[in-house]
Amino acid sequence: MKALVIDDEELARKRVLNLLEDVDKIEVIGECSNGRNAIERINDDKPDLIFLDINMKDMNGFEVLKKVEISPKPVVIFVTAYDNYALKAFDVEAFDFLLKPFKDERFFKTINKVLNTTRTEADSNFEKRMVEFFHEYSKGGIQLNAVAKIPIKQRNKTALVDPNDILYIQASGYYAEIFVNSKKYVLRESLNNLAEILDSNVFVRIHRSTIANLNFVDEIIHSDYSEIDAKMTDGKLLHISKSHKKEFLEKIGI
Repeated sequence: MKALVIDDEELARKRVLNLLEDVDKIEVIGECSNGRNAIERINDDKPDLIFLDINMKDMNGFEVLKKVEISPKPVVIFVTAYDNYALKAFDVEAFDFLLKPFKDERFFKTINKVLNTTRTEADSNFEKRMVEFFHEYSKGGIQLNAVAKIPIKQRNKTALVDPNDILYIQASGYYAEIFVNSKKYVLRESLNNLAEILDSNVFVRIHRSTIANLNFVDEIIHSDYSEIDAKMTDGKLLHISKSHKKEFLEKIGI
C-alpha cells in the first residue's frame, strides 16, 4: 500500500512518517506541505492511502479532496487539532480521524483498521461519504463553523477563547492575531481556516487580511471615493475593501 503524508507543519509530517517506518505493509511515496502540491501528487502518483491535514494555510483538506481526479480514490485519514472541526460532518467507518496530539496506540489502531478494510469497501465508503458531504455542504446543510472554543497555546497553558468575545482577527504573515477585548492572541492559522470554524452570520471577511465580528462594529465611517471603514467598539478603524464592501453592508443590514 502506497501512502502520502500531507500536512503544512513539518513536525506533524515527521511524526507520521516516523510511525509509518514500523509498518511493513505501507510504503511512503512522499510528503506535501500544502494543498496545491498535494492535489498534484495525489493525481500523479495515485497513492492508496493519504494522511490529510484539515487545516492548511492555502486550503483545507476538503478542498483538496474536491480536486482529486484519480480512480480508485485513496483511503483518507484526516488529521486535525480540533476535535469539533468538521467531525460532525462525518460518521465514518472505512476511514478515520486522528486528533492531534494523538498517541502511538491510536495511530496503529487506525492503521490496522485501514489494512483490514478491502479496497472495494474503502472505495465504496469514500465515494458515498464524499458525495453526501459535498452535496450537503454545497447547499448549506453542513456548516464548518460555530466552533465552541478556539484553543490557543501560550507557553505552558492553553487559552480557550470564546468566539463570541472576539472583536476582529487580522492576518500577520503565517499567523492570525485575534483581538479579544484588551487582549491579543497569536495563533498559527490562516484566516481561511478560521473563517470556516466561525459563525458566518457574525464573522465577516472585510479585507483579505481582516475578519470582523459584526456585533462589535460601532460605526461605519464614509470617506471619499465611496470607501468605508468599520469603527470597532475598541476604537480600532478597520478598512473594508471594495471586493468585500457589498457583503459587509448586506450583513450589517444597510
